[in-house]
Amino acid sequence: MNPESNLLIDGELVTASSGKTYPNINPATEEVIGHVVDAGPEEMDQAIAAARRAFDHTDWSTNHAFRLKCLQQLKAGLLAEMDDFKLQIAAETGAPLGICGSGGPHCEVPISFMDFSLEALPKFEWSRDIGQYELMNIKSRRLVEKEAIGVVACITPWNVPLQINLAKSIPALAAGCTVVLKAAPDTPWSATTLGRIIKEHTDIPAGVFNVITAADPQIVGEQLVTDPRVDMISFTGSTAVGKHIMAQAAKTVKKVFLELGGKSANIMLDDADLSSSLLSALAVCFHAGQGCALNTRLLIPKAKQAEVEELLTSYFGFISYGNPDSDEIMGPLVNAKQRDRVLSYIQKGKDEGARVLLGGGRPEQLEKGYYVQPTVFVDVTNDMTIAREEIFGPVLCVIAYEDEADAIRIANDSEFGLSGSVWSASEERALAVARRIRTGTINVNGGNFYAADAPFGGYKQSGIGREMGPEGFEEYLETKTIAIGIS
Repeated sequence: MNPESNLLIDGELVTASSGKTYPNINPATEEVIGHVVDAGPEEMDQAIAAARRAFDHTDWSTNHAFRLKCLQQLKAGLLAEMDDFKLQIAAETGAPLGICGSGGPHCEVPISFMDFSLEALPKFEWSRDIGQYELMNIKSRRLVEKEAIGVVACITPWNVPLQINLAKSIPALAAGCTVVLKAAPDTPWSATTLGRIIKEHTDIPAGVFNVITAADPQIVGEQLVTDPRVDMISFTGSTAVGKHIMAQAAKTVKKVFLELGGKSANIMLDDADLSSSLLSALAVCFHAGQGCALNTRLLIPKAKQAEVEELLTSYFGFISYGNPDSDEIMGPLVNAKQRDRVLSYIQKGKDEGARVLLGGGRPEQLEKGYYVQPTVFVDVTNDMTIAREEIFGPVLCVIAYEDEADAIRIANDSEFGLSGSVWSASEERALAVARRIRTGTINVNGGNFYAADAPFGGYKQSGIGREMGPEGFEEYLETKTIAIGIS
């Protein structure tokens, strides 16, 4: 592997003035695999200043053809270094190759998603004429213009770091914005290596794209969110942190995009084929449950609970984990703190009266790695802590319902509204139920919303705005109306 350890600020790969670095740890082995720069307020100030200068004093925001060329160069650079980059991502996330491979969200897929922006950019309508209008004897011809919003702070999490780094940065850059990318401390290479590729493979001007890594994200993160030179915050992470960012950003009235937590419901209607549809419950083990849109509540007809328990016991036996070089879908939690957090939720579920069908602790056979057993709770009620709060681990809560109306009520009885699934022998019935679930995305009978052209985001406390798709591109634009007097 050839990971980058330095920051990218104003077109240069730099260290911190303090000289500080911090270790990057492989969650599957608990070993230090490298060190990265530990940025402080001075480096963050330099990055913000560079992004502000690049937006205000270059033609990046208006030269659409040049931006397209640079983004094409970036994709080519990512593809040229993809095999090595994939190994870096696997090492720092702990994700096995079954997730980092060609069909997973860690490397190849998010790079391929760039095509949406590359194809949309030359076709985008930056100005439209909405015709003439007369008011108070004044005739005007009106134009509606789209312009880059300015300096964007992209604050990204550790679960699928390259996916989210690109999902924020590429539309922002395509829109003409400049970017300060603050990476999650647990997965710095997914940002620093991206920065090096931009420097070495593209003509993107100095200051347009900047990368900051820090062991303590709070200090530099707070600085980034409150700085008046920053025009927009694009954040993915927990709802608690999102609320804080929103409050801090309000002081300078920044635009805020938030993609936050989820507690999504996987609804088995009473006519669904359980033998096939219940296989979807295994998704809670994907990347050790570290996915905001994973369906962590399984809603089942009360009359079929015994059948469901038997099938789940069988199906979860298919899940293997502990070998990062395999095609497994489950790896460790990202760090010891997250592992202990998940274990504390499991204990809370036991204390509140939920019954452990399987799992419920740490795997005894693995001496190293931040692993937690796939855990299934049954006899869960929707008022329990494990049914209401985002655990972000391989924990499934099985909730029995009385009838279809009760299932819809339970699914919607959540402060979150990010995703979900519905299964039925009738597509028409499943679609009707899906339309009554208050979430930003939902799958019907095994569908998959995850695609570059499909908007992703949530209702309620799952966030504000959308990522990916046309809506995700327009998040990074301002709208200006121009009226021209007609004599």
